[in-house]
Amino acid sequence: MTEELTLRESDDIQGDVIAGFKKDRMTLLFLKFEDPPRARTWVKRLASQISTTRQVAAFNAAFRRARQANGGDDPQKLKATWTNVSFTYEGLKVLTGKDPLPSVRRGGTLEAFKDGSHKRSLGDTGDSSPENWLFGDGKGQTVHAVITVASDTAEGLQDALTAQREAAAQAKIVIVFQQNGATLPGTRRGKEHFGFKDGVSEPGVTGFDEPDPERPEYVKDHPGTRLVPPGEFVIGHDRIGGIPYDDMPEWARNGSFQVVRRLAQDVPGWWAQVAAQLKVLRRAKVVPQEATTEWLAARMVGRWRSGTPVATCPHADMPDNALASQDNDFGYRGDPEGFVTPLFSHLRKTNPRDGLQEHPGTEPLPENPVMDRRRIIRRGAPYGAPFDPASEGPGGPDHPRGLLFVCYQSDLVEQFEFIQKSWINDTGFPPDRPRKPGPDPMVGPTGTVGFETPGATTELSFHQFVTTEGSVYAFVPSLTTLRLLGDGRLTDRLPDAVRPTDAFLPIPDRQRDKGKSWYWAYGTGGAGPVCRTLSIADGDTHQDVVERPDRPLSTWPAYVGVATVDAILPVPDEQRVGGFSRYWLFHTVEGRQVYRLLSVTDGAESGLAPEAAVTLERPDRPISAWASFSGIEQVDALLPVPDMQRQNGKSHYWLFHSSLGRQVYRLISIADGSAHHDVIERGDRSLDLWPSLAGISRVDEFLAVPDGQRVDGLSLFWVFHQDKYRIISIADGHGHPDRIVVEDRPITLWTSLTG
Repeated sequence: MTEELTLRESDDIQGDVIAGFKKDRMTLLFLKFEDPPRARTWVKRLASQISTTRQVAAFNAAFRRARQANGGDDPQKLKATWTNVSFTYEGLKVLTGKDPLPSVRRGGTLEAFKDGSHKRSLGDTGDSSPENWLFGDGKGQTVHAVITVASDTAEGLQDALTAQREAAAQAKIVIVFQQNGATLPGTRRGKEHFGFKDGVSEPGVTGFDEPDPERPEYVKDHPGTRLVPPGEFVIGHDRIGGIPYDDMPEWARNGSFQVVRRLAQDVPGWWAQVAAQLKVLRRAKVVPQEATTEWLAARMVGRWRSGTPVATCPHADMPDNALASQDNDFGYRGDPEGFVTPLFSHLRKTNPRDGLQEHPGTEPLPENPVMDRRRIIRRGAPYGAPFDPASEGPGGPDHPRGLLFVCYQSDLVEQFEFIQKSWINDTGFPPDRPRKPGPDPMVGPTGTVGFETPGATTELSFHQFVTTEGSVYAFVPSLTTLRLLGDGRLTDRLPDAVRPTDAFLPIPDRQRDKGKSWYWAYGTGGAGPVCRTLSIADGDTHQDVVERPDRPLSTWPAYVGVATVDAILPVPDEQRVGGFSRYWLFHTVEGRQVYRLLSVTDGAESGLAPEAAVTLERPDRPISAWASFSGIEQVDALLPVPDMQRQNGKSHYWLFHSSLGRQVYRLISIADGSAHHDVIERGDRSLDLWPSLAGISRVDEFLAVPDGQRVDGLSLFWVFHQDKYRIISIADGHGHPDRIVVEDRPITLWTSLTG
């Protein structure tokens, strides 16, 4: 491998973008997330299954060598199954819990991505309108992610799809739609349903494809295949002109924007109109007497069925062309009027090559950079049973069939949308012609085209026989960003505005109140200790919001002398008694932990001012006053044993504290009554005994999930440690089995703790 082909070694770029899966079978699963925490866990597990550029490039190179050694036959022992994933804007929003693109430039690709393809003007009207789509319309068929699975074998594809379906079910992910695609059989292999060879003119990528020593702007052994800078397809790399069209966020590096469209093809209808329009040309006497429907269809496409360009073989197809490798090595410079390859032909509309003139009679524009900056990489496949009037076929004329169109690019607006709107659909492209060339008669809208011959223009009418049945804009993240998405974030840098919370006090009369539970969250602000009011909603997402911003504790009489709140423990038998609730507050004074007793009056956040609702009942005392705290220098956190609260006059707690440089825990009990006698029920043990705390060296705080207590014998808790949190469950009964329910996430997912 030459030093310049560094992209072939990338383990960060997903494999389908520039290497290409290039399999006979592929399936796309369109997914919708129902439970964000579980979806993030699903992403984290999926990351290890994603096929990288390095893996796919190495396999494709080995496959090519083996096929050459077999005389052109596919090697039977080389098989692989590949998987990639992409996310819509709404999908990124669900995974991160916030807007991933809060500010975008009007008219830029980020705005297009944020809009989604169903809101863009792409000519999708009538039967192609988004309300008729099978997926991606944003009206009940919202798509959050797209899984691409491709395989050499039916068994490999099915096994991978089964695994993906099971993983989705476990994560409460809905499969909105499944789209299968496959290479057509027999003599149709490599062709689309209208019968023409597809994928001939894909661009090469600088830094991935080896350049031709004689023509370094082209790919070696692929005459006419231009090398395009990688930044046109992969974000963060060199682009034509060196300047991106839109400022991209850092997390977009090594990613690409994906367009997926299901394009239904009415094959009999399309061929019937070709035959009808040939009669128009014959009546006008502007075509050879021997011209056939194949002759006119080739001009509509720009190639014959075999892929042979009309530009190089205008009179007849060359299906056994020994120079097929050169089917991409041609141009239109010598045919400026479109007498050989019509200006409206599909090939000229989607890639004018060297034949585009700003005005008729002027020198054609250079391919580099004018054409190269519009290139896209296509990875689609046909779907449905084949039908071809020129040969036998198993599918009837009305059988669903079409093209699963997939393409990758760095800029949705300047690449895919430009081609679709400014070239394919625009009747006036190429520009400034005496008679408008008309729309693309193969995939464009209904319209009239001008068939140019020396001295005459004959108008032909073509109806649209390709219908959009679904469309999605998605982003294919790098492996680096994908792993971060598993943690619910797009960057590994935490914002400065995140405030870790030292302790939570559940506001006594606002728990499970109208579907929300309210808390005072204590922390440290710029001016010292502060308290903010937040709420957590019931439900799967537990949406949290700031109800009142930070207020300095120095303004609360009950907190005088408190520099940092270490822990809060509700007095178990004195909650909502006579309109009051009492709490033990642990804090540190001059290096020693002490505690005080506070009372909170009902109505603290619904009538009374919070400062007036909190009363200091008893001043600071050393924690040595607690018999169960023997040998403890500082309490870190307390976790109530869920099924052992107010049982036989006692409440049990796991007490977490630091000893000899590491955190341990013990079991204590606190008796009801005025004295609240406390005892050690079980001595110190290592955190290793908790499966749900695996990987945690120090717990900062536990917070009970308000609507997740004693449900079917399980209780859920948020566990905060450093800048992360996880959700654990603790079962009732002997041994209190515990497990991780949701793996570590950054606290940035808590809206109430950010900003």
